[in-house]
Amino acid sequence: MASVAAGAALLPNWSAGAAVTDDPTVDARTKATFQRLADAVLTDRTEVLVDGGQDNRKKPLTDAFSGRVRLSSGTARGEDSALSTLKQRKDKLAKLGEKYSKASTTVTLDATSVKGRKAKVAVTETTTLTYEKVRGDEPKNTGFQAHHELTFTADRHGNWQLTGIRATDEGDLAVNQPVKPDVGPVTVETADDTMPSAPKASTAYPGPANAKNFTASGLNYQAMADYAKKYWSNYNPDYPNFNGQGAGGDCTNFVSQALKAGGWKHVPGYVYDYTKWFGNADIQSDSFVGVNEWSWFAQNSKRTTSLANVYQMDIGDVLQVDFDKDGSKDHTMVVTSRTRGVPYLTYHSTNTYNRSVASIIASYPNASYYAYRT
Repeated sequence: MASVAAGAALLPNWSAGAAVTDDPTVDARTKATFQRLADAVLTDRTEVLVDGGQDNRKKPLTDAFSGRVRLSSGTARGEDSALSTLKQRKDKLAKLGEKYSKASTTVTLDATSVKGRKAKVAVTETTTLTYEKVRGDEPKNTGFQAHHELTFTADRHGNWQLTGIRATDEGDLAVNQPVKPDVGPVTVETADDTMPSAPKASTAYPGPANAKNFTASGLNYQAMADYAKKYWSNYNPDYPNFNGQGAGGDCTNFVSQALKAGGWKHVPGYVYDYTKWFGNADIQSDSFVGVNEWSWFAQNSKRTTSLANVYQMDIGDVLQVDFDKDGSKDHTMVVTSRTRGVPYLTYHSTNTYNRSVASIIASYPNASYYAYRT
């Protein structure tokens, strides 16, 4: 009897008489179902932001998945919470006069790896949302490309359940992202009295009047915007791509490129000297690619002035965000459009174009914001 009991103790958590398959394989059909489920999850997130989007369907798309590939109960609860959070964001935006009339989300499967009873699935999401004409002259749409990793776990019958989904882009700033970005540890050189500290900008809407003079500086602000719109998803091969390499990703590198396209001139010198600014395919100053270092250069060089309110920004101006209010700025964006007092921003990591400042604030209401007139 002792030997039988000992043997029973070695059985898996499910009952001794349950059918247990060998480690399941993932064929082309299963991979296609993984992709369709990922598409359903991300489409559900997008559509809840659209005016009347989820109202046209009784249940989320993910409810249609059962059997061989489906959401785990825990993931299903998590997605219900995510949709509730996004619905609240939609309501906040509506109060600010912003709505989306329609949306499109597509998902491509990039890679699948299987180890035992776990599968890791990498996908790319491409989403476009059309602005509803509430004010009347909004940009046509906003959109982004984001990358995700999904974890599937097989049960004892060989059925796959989606047990986890995480964004893998630096910053994780997709429009339909339901949680705050994971900024991770950031290394910043110790500040001293020579490093200027930018004042925080108010997020109160509407901002007080502060019209931009588009001719006084001699810069071409439209060229800045055009550059950002051209390379928001197709990176310029003349520069390195820092997305996925930590320490903030490619956001500041991208904004610096746009400023350079509009007339900002190199200030050559030592790469670690924040009073210098330069960047090309081979070498870049810290101020060209680093969030905080860019801020120090921009202020010290007098190439920018600080704005009191984020809604004062216009084309070619720059917005930075400190998500966790730890004193270290985490993200940099450039204004590519402005209509009726609302600036729209384009940025890398996650690659996004024409996202309104209202949408960013609604997503991250507790962050600190820094607005720069260029």
